[in-house]
This record gives sequence, structure tokens and C-alpha cells, in this order.
Amino acid sequence: MTHGTALPGGAPALRLTVFVGEQEAWHHKPLYAELVHRARGAGLAGASVFRGVEGFGATSLIHTQRLLSMSEDLPVAVVVVDTEERIRAFLPELDELLAGGGLVTLDPCEALTYPRPDRPDRPAAEEGGRG
Repeated sequence: MTHGTALPGGAPALRLTVFVGEQEAWHHKPLYAELVHRARGAGLAGASVFRGVEGFGATSLIHTQRLLSMSEDLPVAVVVVDTEERIRAFLPELDELLAGGGLVTLDPCEALTYPRPDRPDRPAAEEGGRG
């Protein structure tokens, strides 16, 4: 297969990943939760939060699940996959939310959507990955 060629049923997409600390907050609410709620409000296809077991960021201080004293602020990644147009339209939301720092990556990818067996009447494109 040639690089960049979509598989049958696949569609070009953009993966947005936002890396923040687990303890970072937005108006007394976890920042990662605010990111998910804003992504949903923007109508993006879906968002998932992944908690790291160990990592370090700009401070070079290692946070790990293995040491109780350092486990309060584990790394968290919020991942959203949608069309490039929709992801790029969402980026201004991050300006406000990440004013205190954070890392954002954008990666081109290919999205393959499998229809859910409990919704055979809905086309995969309509579902957009929502569950």
C-alpha cells in the first residue's frame, strides 16, 4: 500500500492530543474533563482521556504511580480524532484552556469506523465514533 492511500472505508483524519497534568484545573474542575466537555460541545466525533503511569514534562520532575509522594500529578493525554477541518476549528478553545501550559500535538491519521451491532440502521459516518 502506498503511504497516504486510504484503505477501503477509511477516511483521512487528524488526531489532536493534549498533554496536561492530572491535577491541572479549570474553574475547580479537572482540565482534562473541561477539554472533553468542550470537544463534545464543539460536536467533535469523540474524545478519550488516558492517564499515564509515569512521565515528566517541562520541569523534568518525574511523576510516577510507583512513588506515593509523586503520584498526585500524573500525566494525562486527551485524544480527539476527527476531520482536519473540525479539529483545526477547535484549536482556539485550547488557547484559553492551556494559558498555564501544556503540550498539543497534531498527527494526520486514517479513521476506520466500524458500525455498532446495536445500531445497524445508522451509517458509520453518521455515528462519527460517538458511543
